Amino acid sequence: MIAIQKAFIISLILFAVSGCCSKDEGSRVASPDNSIDAVLVESNCGATVSFIYKVYVMPHRASLWKAKEVAYFYDSIRNNGSAYGVNLHWLNESELSLEYFKSQQVELKKSSVKVSNKNIHIMLKPGVEDVSAPTGGMLWNLEKRKP
Repeated sequence: MIAIQKAFIISLILFAVSGCCSKDEGSRVASPDNSIDAVLVESNCGATVSFIYKVYVMPHRASLWKAKEVAYFYDSIRNNGSAYGVNLHWLNESELSLEYFKSQQVELKKSSVKVSNKNIHIMLKPGVEDVSAPTGGMLWNLEKRKP
């Protein structure tokens, strides 16, 4: 088991260093007062590894360059099928819930961040099944819905 984990970590590092991973915005959700955005970035490093998701918090409509990474997910699903990803849900203007059904690896990097002079509290909420989430990666589903 340890050898498999080491091989997995080495393959992830090689993909990251070689720049072979795609990094795409899978979801952007504005806070109720439209002052802050939560953004989920989906990374696809190929068929041998699952999706990597990172969540960022930033001023509304700002670029990712001004973002603060708050969470990391590997192999997260939103339902019992194969709907990959994490749902971003604002509970109010200062609380963000990161909701997912299951994930192989989760790291809450910051439980609280200050953005635009507001303290934003971040919480993980596993076990939330989104039965309406379609099968596949989040970006693939976004592109599939384009006319």
